Amino acid sequence: MNTVPSPLPISDYFGQIPPQPQPWYCLGAVKSIQHQDQGILLACEGRDAEGAVLAECHPTLSIQVLTSQMLRIRLSPTGSWLPRRSWAVTKPDEDWETVPFQVREEAAELVLETADLKVSIQRDPVRIRVLDPNGQVLDQDAAQGMVWRAGQVGLRKQIEAGEHLYGMGERTGLLEKSGRSYTHWAVDEWKHHSMIDNLYQAIPWLLTVRPGRCCGYFVSTTHRSRFDLGETDPSQWQLEADTTELDYYLMVGATPADVVRQYGDLTGKMPLPPLWTLGYQQCRWSYNSEAKIRHLTTTFRQKGIPCDVVYFDIDYMRGFRVFTWDPARFPDPLDLIADLAAQGFRVVTIIDPGVKFDPEAGYAPFDQGLANDYFLRKADGSLFHGYVWPDKSVFPDFTRPEVRQWWGQLQSALTTQGVAGIWNDMNEPAISDRPFGDPGTLISPPLDAPQGSLEERTTHAEVHNLYGHLMSRASCEGLQVLRPSERSFVLTRSGYAGIQQWSAVWGGDNFSAWDHLEMSLAMLCNLGLSGVAFVGSDIGGFGGNATPELFARWMQVGVLYPLMRGHTAMGTKPHEPWVFGAEVERICREAIELRYQLLPYLYTLCQGAATTGDPILRPMLYEFPDDVATYHLVDQVMLGSHLLAAPVLRPGITKRVVYLPAGEWYDWWTNSQYSGPTHILADAPPDRLPLYVRAGGVIPLAPVMQYTGERAWDPLRLKIAPGNGDFSFYEDDGHSFAYQTGAWAKTPVRILEMVTGYVVEVGSRQGDWRPPQRQITVEVMGYEPQIFRDDGDPHTLRFDPPFSPNT
Repeated sequence: MNTVPSPLPISDYFGQIPPQPQPWYCLGAVKSIQHQDQGILLACEGRDAEGAVLAECHPTLSIQVLTSQMLRIRLSPTGSWLPRRSWAVTKPDEDWETVPFQVREEAAELVLETADLKVSIQRDPVRIRVLDPNGQVLDQDAAQGMVWRAGQVGLRKQIEAGEHLYGMGERTGLLEKSGRSYTHWAVDEWKHHSMIDNLYQAIPWLLTVRPGRCCGYFVSTTHRSRFDLGETDPSQWQLEADTTELDYYLMVGATPADVVRQYGDLTGKMPLPPLWTLGYQQCRWSYNSEAKIRHLTTTFRQKGIPCDVVYFDIDYMRGFRVFTWDPARFPDPLDLIADLAAQGFRVVTIIDPGVKFDPEAGYAPFDQGLANDYFLRKADGSLFHGYVWPDKSVFPDFTRPEVRQWWGQLQSALTTQGVAGIWNDMNEPAISDRPFGDPGTLISPPLDAPQGSLEERTTHAEVHNLYGHLMSRASCEGLQVLRPSERSFVLTRSGYAGIQQWSAVWGGDNFSAWDHLEMSLAMLCNLGLSGVAFVGSDIGGFGGNATPELFARWMQVGVLYPLMRGHTAMGTKPHEPWVFGAEVERICREAIELRYQLLPYLYTLCQGAATTGDPILRPMLYEFPDDVATYHLVDQVMLGSHLLAAPVLRPGITKRVVYLPAGEWYDWWTNSQYSGPTHILADAPPDRLPLYVRAGGVIPLAPVMQYTGERAWDPLRLKIAPGNGDFSFYEDDGHSFAYQTGAWAKTPVRILEMVTGYVVEVGSRQGDWRPPQRQITVEVMGYEPQIFRDDGDPHTLRFDPPFSPNT
């Protein structure tokens, strides 16, 4: 949801003019070495820009071995370490299993070696270089390496030949991020475009990719930071962070998957979502009455367009007061939500962080928060306030555990009525300096505003990027208490590294424009590479009015989004699938039906993301990191490992070029076979999303249904591309936590190429969960399908020629 005023540069938020930058200091020679259980601690010289030794400076460098492929590197210019915060990485150093390493002290360098990497630390001046066991450079400091000055630290790394840069969390523009600079400071930038800098999410994570060699850098600071990825100097990337200690994690591997999985181990992984969240979700600002909600949901069912979720935007509240219901618009939410549930709909309600300043009305969230001193205050002790939807508002301090617990319990006003999910919006936080409707400026809590419990007291400068993140944590933990037997859903606009533990993420307020459709794929892919797997963008565009063609093509792309939600703004034309005419309605229905057929595959990918940290929607380079032709591809993506999609992202297109990497590929619709690497000209009429299955790919498919709980997956189809491959599809009850104690099932499927034809082996079902009795139809593309009754036992099926592609 957008706010009225336009954002300004960060310095203008606080009435400050940044001072002229001071010269950087850097490390000189190693003075002493201390060996530790997890690494080494070096006392070093500090030097100025001219190389002179700083007499009163005693920097300390720590290099810790967390795994054979992951290092934690810290520099304290003063020799004293900052305290560890509870909002830091989820896995502290002491929780990592000890791995063997060796340290050699040589004349010109120190060498630290693990099974998978060699760290060379030049003694004078201190510079770090990391190599693989074959001596190939993985990472190396640029000329200055690690630097600092008053209130800031920095890092300079060489960009190696052939190296490409990705990640940075939520970003507009192209897939690759080389040659640009990116600020990590959460803002409400709803008028964003391809050249904008920072947005709602702040994730200081960089992934570098070369064939056979990849590195990941997580800069563990919540302060404002900025990455210059070769914009100033194409030979190096540079980091500057507004803090007094440099703290970064370096992860190395042969492929992006090797590195992204390590990042997931460090910052956490998404929980397994309820199955209904993978269905189609419908939202608008705003279906502002019970009558409109009922008409909406009835129309979905009457038209046979599948849908699982309907959102209640800000108009369900009484005067925009959070955790209330408007008695005129929504007089009986319990009855309404029960009726919706009977039709197969779940309800997700929006919540903003601003609590109306309401001392006269007996408004419990305000009264309780004020009585317990839960709201943000300025440095002088006065209550901080700003203006959002309910007018003058105050804001909880989510860095405090007791405030998060209180906020989580306030959600009972919603869950007792049957609400199944919480949508956290405006949580950068987005605040105006005057009532909405007047020309205003976005403001933020003052940087020196005190935050945190007494033992972790800090200022807003350190935790601004965590505001929406910790609000989402409060929501998630509260729902776990309020709905202990059911998996809930949290969606957020703002977050920090590790937000995937607490919430799904959508890309914020986009526009009904073709470039925003195209931009969504790069944005969501980079979020996936940054650990955030459960992501989506507003289908059709939030601001503006979609054309029929744009909406139909966006709905086809939405099939690929892990989170498939249609959404649009007040003042725009309706964006429901049926409002653009019968032909677009048919195209949208068929696209959403395809989404529901893919649910077993998507659910398995979610389980994989929850287990390994793999993204669900992947850039081509994730699956083909040795193929440099994939490094810039943004208009085609992988859904998991087996399914390649090449959507249409421009108007008037009915054919498009598709790149197929090495191997055999099969057209989803025609069974036509292609040998890669090759470019093909694919048919893409208005009602077709070009899809290709990798040879040996196994795609489990459900029958078409109107909502996820309407029927069992019977018959379950296994669509298999000829070749050699395997896939284990995952199932459970889709809604409870019983899977955590063994109530899950995995069924391994393998296809083997024989001298003539293919053999498909469906292995014994694993786990304690039992699906209802059903048939399984095995469809090797181009062969006659075969059917068997699923009893959990192994089955072997042979597919003999003739192969009959539909060309």
